[in-house]
Amino acid sequence: MAINLQKGQTIDLRKNDKGESFDLSKVTIGLGWDVKQKEGSFLGKLFGTNKEEEFDLDVIAFLLDSNGKVANLGKELVFSNGQKVGLHGGDVVFFNSMTFPSGTGTSNTLFPEGTPKYTIQQKINQLLSNGELIVHTGDNLTGEGDGDDEQIIIKLESLPARIEKIVFLVCIYQGIQKNQQFGKVENAFIRACDSNNKEIAKYTLSNSPELENKHSLVFGETYRHNNGWKFRAIGEPLHTDNFVDVLKKYIN
Repeated sequence: MAINLQKGQTIDLRKNDKGESFDLSKVTIGLGWDVKQKEGSFLGKLFGTNKEEEFDLDVIAFLLDSNGKVANLGKELVFSNGQKVGLHGGDVVFFNSMTFPSGTGTSNTLFPEGTPKYTIQQKINQLLSNGELIVHTGDNLTGEGDGDDEQIIIKLESLPARIEKIVFLVCIYQGIQKNQQFGKVENAFIRACDSNNKEIAKYTLSNSPELENKHSLVFGETYRHNNGWKFRAIGEPLHTDNFVDVLKKYIN
């Protein structure tokens, strides 16, 4: 039975206190959330005009070394349309560098909008078989991690020794500009499932005044401990809506 974590709680991912063991050869970190329903008028409800506000939440993973820093910031790519993308192929896994270690593909080429979920699952399996150790799905998958809004799949036991910790961050895209913040998000959670799709632990973020006017959230982290891995529920809200602002503390 999965452990429901409290803020600040740390657990061993290999085995729970009931002696149940977990296969960490492939771990799925799933994140999910809902946007609070808007208070609408009677006519709005009648005619269906009280539409739920759309939030664009992005999940980012920082891969840290023994000094707690992101050692490899990757490189800048220039696409055919002239768009420049930095941090590609380094130790930051995000919407423009969705795999590790190669950083193959971007959100526009790895899983184009409308790609069938079965095709996405096949592509993920192919990437993992071809040597990628982390794949950011960018979408919900059927079966494994059902109910997650985004997932990061990690071959945890195959990561290079230089990676000591992974920090998981969620940012609301253009949250400040659009006046969208975590005070309007509910049922937010992060969970870990093992290679057999057994849920190891889940941390659900309760509605709290500290989330008001915050546009990013350090949700949790996993780190090496005694030849194994632990997971810590963090739940630290931040004002910025740009993950690069958070990244700065891990590179200085």
